[in-house]
Amino acid sequence: MNGNSVKDNVKDAERWGDDVILDWDKPLVESGGIAVLRGNLAENGSIIKPSAASPELMKHRGRAVVFEDIEDYKARIEDPELDIDETCIMVLKGAGPKGYPGFAEVGNMGLPPKVLQKGIKDMVRISDGRMSGTAYGTVVLHSAPEAAAGGNIALVETGDMISLDVDARSLILEVSDEELARRREKWVAPDFSKEGGYQGLYRRTVMQADTGCDLDFLIGCRGADIPRESH
Repeated sequence: MNGNSVKDNVKDAERWGDDVILDWDKPLVESGGIAVLRGNLAENGSIIKPSAASPELMKHRGRAVVFEDIEDYKARIEDPELDIDETCIMVLKGAGPKGYPGFAEVGNMGLPPKVLQKGIKDMVRISDGRMSGTAYGTVVLHSAPEAAAGGNIALVETGDMISLDVDARSLILEVSDEELARRREKWVAPDFSKEGGYQGLYRRTVMQADTGCDLDFLIGCRGADIPRESH
């Protein structure tokens, strides 16, 4: 700590590799970082990493192929009879902080073998889960509210049309509000009330991705007092 900015501290440093630290006016990609998408499929937002996505898929409309949870995905993804092709949009539910406690890195679903055999390397994938920072693909993550919390992603059905437009920051489920309301009347929320241990506590109190997945009873100043001895 010397009171100077990081820029000032390194302004005279010698740069050994232009392929490692690029010039400001010659970025690796035109637009990187994280883009927040909103729409009726992610009422409180979802994210995509444009630098890891395929440019031709950044604006895409396709038919949803839905997996209700990661077990459903694993059971069906290699089935040669699975009705899916590279124009479809894969949707994974039950991978959010409540649905998959710990918010697992399963959002970057592997493509079905029948598509990979065509030489296709990427498809649009949407989930309420997350993925590793080193993963790649046109993958929309952190859809909030998640399926287990009653977000509209819980209501997506195979065959629904979905429109993704990263430039417009939109993610739209092309289903009418009336139809979504009908589906919601039939939807049954998972019951975590009788689940014990830390997993039960976590599922009942964890917040959503857009608010940081903190436990709701930890909000606010927790203080730093040293408690009295307990023995």
